[in-house]
Amino acid sequence: MVRNIRISLFSVTVILMCLGVVMIYSSSSIYAWERYKDGFFFLKRHLIFMLIGGALTFFFMSIDYHKLKQISRPLLVISLILLLLVLVPGIGREVSGARRWFRFKFISFQPSELATLAIIIYVADFISRKGNLIKSFFKGFLPPMLALGLCAGLVILQPDLGSTLAIGVVVLAMLFVGGVRPAYILSLILCSLPVLYLLIFNVPYRRARILAFLNPWLDPQGSGFQIIQSQVALGSGGLFGVGLGHSKQKLFYLPAAHTDFIFSIIGEELGLLGTIAVIVLFIIFIQQGIRVVKNTPDKFGYFLAFGLVTMIAFKAAVNIGVSSGVLPTKGLPLPFISYGGSSFIFDMICVGILVNIARTGEYP
Repeated sequence: MVRNIRISLFSVTVILMCLGVVMIYSSSSIYAWERYKDGFFFLKRHLIFMLIGGALTFFFMSIDYHKLKQISRPLLVISLILLLLVLVPGIGREVSGARRWFRFKFISFQPSELATLAIIIYVADFISRKGNLIKSFFKGFLPPMLALGLCAGLVILQPDLGSTLAIGVVVLAMLFVGGVRPAYILSLILCSLPVLYLLIFNVPYRRARILAFLNPWLDPQGSGFQIIQSQVALGSGGLFGVGLGHSKQKLFYLPAAHTDFIFSIIGEELGLLGTIAVIVLFIIFIQQGIRVVKNTPDKFGYFLAFGLVTMIAFKAAVNIGVSSGVLPTKGLPLPFISYGGSSFIFDMICVGILVNIARTGEYP
């Protein structure tokens, strides 16, 4: 039943968001009190983001998603312009050497999130229009690669390698499923490896992250500190956790406890069972998302749903992998759970579009 799939997808999202509300308060209240003299500082802001995201989610659930096809190219152009503007001193907000945000009073907007959604819509529209021409290098592969190159190039200038890789992975996955010759994709990946090597090992903090990933104990008070504290949090939780609100790692040991490393606090407070529950919820979300993809009758909806599910799955897998020490540190929040502002809002928009697309399919 179509209705059951929509309810399942939406319900899992709501459960993850509710868990996020609880864990954001638990992991940030002491830090918020120390810095802002308000233990509810991050929770109140997150609830505002949730209201904004909720309104946008219901908006995208109610419109005809085919209208996104009509605005795919203008939306991509607007996104590229915003990515340019955020790099301009005085317009874009700089934090810790990165210029990734526009600041509007108490709300920050990250244009790379809009760009990610825009390029997914653009590529879905492109594949649905091209048909068999997608197998052509000049007519099927080159145009989306130019769009991807512009978008990725501007994001890497912020600098934000994590988001750049995420965008690249999702677009290439969409093109592969869309019928682009695997040789083209493989050639692009091989040509990109030297560039990726230079981007990582020619930049000191990225090189330090890779070395810390390989052996965090080489620099336990520096580049390896975050990974070690994350693993300590996960390990100290045991099977059932130390109890909600009783984390020790959030007491200024684990940086970004309410954002990029919230999964580690879940592991410490709720234990192995809590982390498994989160992973199972994401697996259910992805499974239901795949059912939406498989049963969507039109090509645009098919590739749009595939791109959105792939993006959320990639972000979740990377965040959990980083927290567990399986992957090098990347600045990707855990969808629906992490405190993330514009990232959280755009994840909610993705759910609204997926539920919208699910209306058009018939499920067994």
